[in-house]
Amino acid sequence: MRLLFISIGLLLITFADTQADGLFRWVDKDGQVHYGDRPATDAIGAEQKKFAVQPASADDELSYIVRKAKQDFPVTLYVSANCADYCDQGRSLLNKRGIPFVEKNIVTPEDLESYKKLTGGAKVPALTVGKTLLNGFEAGQWNSELDIAGYPKTAPYGSHPRPPAVPKTQVPAETEK
Repeated sequence: MRLLFISIGLLLITFADTQADGLFRWVDKDGQVHYGDRPATDAIGAEQKKFAVQPASADDELSYIVRKAKQDFPVTLYVSANCADYCDQGRSLLNKRGIPFVEKNIVTPEDLESYKKLTGGAKVPALTVGKTLLNGFEAGQWNSELDIAGYPKTAPYGSHPRPPAVPKTQVPAETEK
């Protein structure tokens, strides 16, 4: 039985080595260009062609419409530790619509300063859709802007909502009222 497994293993290794290592391009003695898995023995200037394999990304699972909207109008949700209810509502709205978004958690004083420069205040949550900034959570306003950007109104079947980001420390920021 052990000999059988060793034989099968050696056989698999042998077949793995016999597979084509890629694509070759060469010119024969008559000047004809050929392509194949190995160049001819009388080949002139044989060269192996390399093909780049693109790694799979999370965007591969998105529909074309969502990928296009994400490319043209990326969505960023700005949250902080003390806006729990409004931030949860905003996050929930984005998840229900199946919108891919980046969540930026305002944690450090430096984060707060850059956020104030971006928004002109310290009110959270805030949403950017492309270059449009929406301060505070207003479902109607957020939905309208996402519709204009071309995002779907509902998430596709089987999509999984994103969990909320866990803040490290609390930074004072005004919450939407």
